[in-house]
Amino acid sequence: MKYLIQWAHFAIRPLLLAVAFCGAMTIMVSCSDDDEKSGPHGDDTRVPLIILDTDIGSSTDDLFTMMMLYRYQDLKRSRLLGVVIDREGEDCAACADVMNTYYGYGDIPIGLIRDGVKNPKVWINYKALPTHKNIDGSPMFQRSVTDYSSLPDGWQLYRQLLAAQPDHSVNILSIGFVTCLAQLLLSEPDIYSPLDGVELVQRKVKRIYLMGGVFDSAKEPIEYNFAQSVYFAQAFFNLWPDNVEIIMSPGEVGDRVEYVPKHVIADIDWTDRHPIKQVYMHYDCNTGQKMWDPMTLINAVEGDVLFKYSPRGFVTVTDKGETYFHPTESGNIRYQLSQDAAWGADMLERIRTLNKMR
Repeated sequence: MKYLIQWAHFAIRPLLLAVAFCGAMTIMVSCSDDDEKSGPHGDDTRVPLIILDTDIGSSTDDLFTMMMLYRYQDLKRSRLLGVVIDREGEDCAACADVMNTYYGYGDIPIGLIRDGVKNPKVWINYKALPTHKNIDGSPMFQRSVTDYSSLPDGWQLYRQLLAAQPDHSVNILSIGFVTCLAQLLLSEPDIYSPLDGVELVQRKVKRIYLMGGVFDSAKEPIEYNFAQSVYFAQAFFNLWPDNVEIIMSPGEVGDRVEYVPKHVIADIDWTDRHPIKQVYMHYDCNTGQKMWDPMTLINAVEGDVLFKYSPRGFVTVTDKGETYFHPTESGNIRYQLSQDAAWGADMLERIRTLNKMR
């Protein structure tokens, strides 16, 4: 009987999550029998296949983007293929490993950059998270990777993952530096694919959602993600294939969505042994951090209906890291437009609803 009860608990977990999610915000999820239709590789043909490219280890919006990816996967709304770390350091990979493992996805592969931005600015230094201990001295969080030095370079993981997927099927979420993406575009044919990097992206990628850019009435003229790695940013925009769409989420969009520390801690009220709660309990997160990064994910999973966009065009990055948008109907780039406070409140509620799930 004990084993039957345990089996039943795990068997109904996805159903309980879906019911809770639909009940909390029915606008976010379409719960229907059609969701069980499968396409190639056993995936729903409408479920986005996603590779996350993150500079985890500095800003907390990366953590919330990862949390939401796991929750969406629990609900069969998306599938996370891999995590590419674009901030140097095995401690950053360890943070991603903690997140993957805590949420039950320790088998998701991780790639790490080893020749990227040197000593970039750190906003909130929570890279010691993997070393947190319980009262008895045991590790608070389990990890799945035993040797971080054995992880592939980020651009190599990109090639491996993209080559294994159907044509024009993969969505990339870039919420950090574009270092690994530039290295991917510059890569040569290898054991994974006879295509070079540009050809591989052109063949396999459906769309990229890119957190970055400063447009319209933003307070800061220089974009952090690009200014930290101007060479890589210029290479990315110069080499990215013209027939693969880029949706940019500039900082002024996420400025509307603020998840304040006291609400983060209150929303995870059932335990302290939680990676995001530990970050907010032990590090100074009251730094004006907004939920910039999750805007890329919500767009990728929920679709275009929740967002307003610029006309099409292309982008150039100056040597200072400034971004200039040049409208043209033949362009492959659009950027999200900032919306009102009610829209920001709706976006925040979507994040909080997923974060409250146990």
